[in-house]
Amino acid sequence: MSPADRTDSRIKTSGPANPQPVTPGGGAARARTIDLRGAKGDPTLQAPNHPNVVVVERRPAPSGRVAKVADRMRSGATDFRRYDPVLLGCALALSLIGAVLVWSATRGRLLAADDDPNNFLTRHLLNMVIGVSLGWVVTRVDYRTLRAYTPLVYGVVITLLLVVLSPFGTTINGAKAWITLPAGFTIQPGEFAKIVVILAMAMVLSERDIGADRPSDRDVRQALIWAAAPVALIMLQPDLGTVLIIGTIVIGIVAVSNARSRWVVGLIVAAIAGAVLAIALGILDQYQIDRLLTFTDPDRDLQGIGYNTAQARIAIGGGGLLGQGLFNGNQTQGAFVPYQQTDFVFSVAGEELGLIGAGFIILLVGIILWRGIQIARLARDPFGRLVATGVICWFAFQAFENIGMNLGIMPVTGVPLPFVSYGGTSMFAAWIGIGLLQSVHIRSR
Repeated sequence: MSPADRTDSRIKTSGPANPQPVTPGGGAARARTIDLRGAKGDPTLQAPNHPNVVVVERRPAPSGRVAKVADRMRSGATDFRRYDPVLLGCALALSLIGAVLVWSATRGRLLAADDDPNNFLTRHLLNMVIGVSLGWVVTRVDYRTLRAYTPLVYGVVITLLLVVLSPFGTTINGAKAWITLPAGFTIQPGEFAKIVVILAMAMVLSERDIGADRPSDRDVRQALIWAAAPVALIMLQPDLGTVLIIGTIVIGIVAVSNARSRWVVGLIVAAIAGAVLAIALGILDQYQIDRLLTFTDPDRDLQGIGYNTAQARIAIGGGGLLGQGLFNGNQTQGAFVPYQQTDFVFSVAGEELGLIGAGFIILLVGIILWRGIQIARLARDPFGRLVATGVICWFAFQAFENIGMNLGIMPVTGVPLPFVSYGGTSMFAAWIGIGLLQSVHIRSR
């Protein structure tokens, strides 16, 4: 009979852990555990007739597939309890708030066009479900395992960026940054480029020489080379907003890696010089240059390139403290703000939910960043710390840029508000970022 088929039944004594019953001879009897495994149904083996002796029956231990399933269930439950609930709750809250804001921004326009008023809402919720699922998958994977697969994922993203620049790429709003899929869906590989840059730089900068407390100059150069390839391909689209986000990620990771300070200063100077050079050499399209000029002069061309930001500011200013009420915003329901479900979704919150509602969105973003900083601080290894740092820099700059361009304090670059704006690829990438943070958090406790 195999051990798995045996009954785990024992006779154990109740009371103190080490009972010392007195024998008729006056000595202390040693406490015993009588093992009855394999003796089920044997009438010759009976429990001792003693008030402190009880029979404890246990079910047979599971074996085979049953045991494996039970172990997986216990492991999953344990991991779920180790999640960061605050981080997860804030990301879910932002996604759900975004669904309502996208619905408000699009329902009137769809009704006027005799289309389904819930079309964008349905797609946003579908994107959210897919994004949460992707984040959960990433959470279940040990982030340290991702180091081995980083070159493979990097190659896939580079290939997609090359496809974008080929005849298979699709131009939307002046940038050739999308790939059209069947059923009308599109993906933007530039969103995934943010993730692979984080993983690649963290991989290189965490592999230090024995005894070294900082990456060598050679390591920093290699990390920058890994980041340069996707940046160059994205600049050819051109997608200035994504390049700025990746640039922020690069500077943040290099700074936290404890690299020599001259690298951080040099990268900042190079970023400024690169922006000036891009304008001078005509790398940027004319509409992107006009956006920068409009930022310096908000009243420039209010009926043209400056129309979007002007209408967004009017919408936010009209919301006041409490807002005009959901589905009641004059600018929003009148469809005066272009691309309001994507780049300018924050203006919907400002107009219809007021300062309190818009402030609540900023608060949720701030909490996500705070939890990300704590995860990076408590990470057990440099790779986890750098991965968390990259995600923090990504979320922080992208949220600041989006909200800033709605308020007129940042130039319009066409970047979405994480978790809130409508967009499949941006939602997928944001939740993968949450998954990376959760993966580091779970395995750092």
